[in-house]
Amino acid sequence: MPRISGTKRAILDAALELGAQHGISGTTMDEVAERAGVAKGSVYYNFSSKDKLFEELLTAGVSQLAAVLREARLAHAGWASVESMVSAMLELIRDNRALAKLMAAEIFRTDRVWQHSILVLRREVLSEFVQAIRPLNPEPGDEGQELLMAASIFGASLMGGLEWLVFSPERPVAEVSAAILYPFSGRLAQ
Repeated sequence: MPRISGTKRAILDAALELGAQHGISGTTMDEVAERAGVAKGSVYYNFSSKDKLFEELLTAGVSQLAAVLREARLAHAGWASVESMVSAMLELIRDNRALAKLMAAEIFRTDRVWQHSILVLRREVLSEFVQAIRPLNPEPGDEGQELLMAASIFGASLMGGLEWLVFSPERPVAEVSAAILYPFSGRLAQ
């Protein structure tokens, strides 16, 4: 992975903070430059457009998430791998609140120029969940069904994680993870 210059890092950090606060549409390159403490020309030197800036930011975030999930999945087997993945995702959300908020707002947008890049990475994230749940499914389904099951756990983890940080940040990760996964256990239907 190439090293990011201090200026570029400051621009990415400023864009993340502003994007999480005001949304991507509500963030201007002038605001990013001001928050980063750089000239507007520096922003455009590093990123040819606001779309390129946020595409890089979101792509890096989703790639990091995929790597964290893969590591958590490979560290365990069976249902413990799913539990480990949800806990790892919650820890990443806790440690990167602004990015989690931005991802939650943008991951389902279909009108962005970077949507193709995000869809490819989203598929990579979901495939980690698919690989964890596939051996647990007594009635293996088609790929579309597996992706929906994976998306359900991913979505519950992302939104549950944000809910946790806003309204119950004192709760430990293990407790939040257990609450998110409880509906998937089948015990609610008993």
